[in-house]
Amino acid sequence: MQAPPGQASLTVNWHNESVIVPCQFNPTEFQIEKQAQYAEITIPGLAAPLQQFVRGAAAVLTAELFFDTSDRGTGLGATPVTSLTDPVFAALLIDPELHTPPSVIFRWGAGFPGSKLPSQVQAQARNSFRGILTSVRQSFTFFSRLGVPLRAKLTLSLREYFPLQDQLRDLRLASPDRTHGHVLARDETLAMLAERQYGQTREWRRIAAANRIEDPRRLAPGRRLSLPSIPAAGGSR
Repeated sequence: MQAPPGQASLTVNWHNESVIVPCQFNPTEFQIEKQAQYAEITIPGLAAPLQQFVRGAAAVLTAELFFDTSDRGTGLGATPVTSLTDPVFAALLIDPELHTPPSVIFRWGAGFPGSKLPSQVQAQARNSFRGILTSVRQSFTFFSRLGVPLRAKLTLSLREYFPLQDQLRDLRLASPDRTHGHVLARDETLAMLAERQYGQTREWRRIAAANRIEDPRRLAPGRRLSLPSIPAAGGSR
């Protein structure tokens, strides 16, 4: 089933197929929240702590969807609204083949938030919201005289789903074949820096050698480290 042009939809990515669930009525609003995490590095003598970027946080989309089957009759043979809402709720359940609930994609028209980014970050533009469904609150508000639910409001919360390979492709981070500088944040370790810079925790020795660090367990926050380049053929084995 395809959603008509201009109609919001939720695509549920099961292990063997992707199922498009059209929203019967377009939402009147939805919210997207995105945060970035920074660590404060306190250095004696400065007027304010330094701000060290740690990582981005997963964006969260929340929306309310309405469904109504009362126009198909409210007597005997009434169509339960759960025929429309259950495919949405099902995205919270575990796919036996994936061993996890499926990922989902929320789509709705052109000009989706995040689709018109400036050139510096254009590779991270999005025309939809790909995520995992973390909660569904179902409110059934109208019933037939036999107790068949005919009207419902679903409040959804989706957390951004962004696989590692897609992030590395879209972020276009500076290559590890160049030397970089880094101000050490509180609780950061050389292994953490090596994983972030080279993709290998075992490369911590490369950082220690370049900065003449004899005891990696004694590192002072605020110290500026040199993250050396790594040969194109790979690091130490």
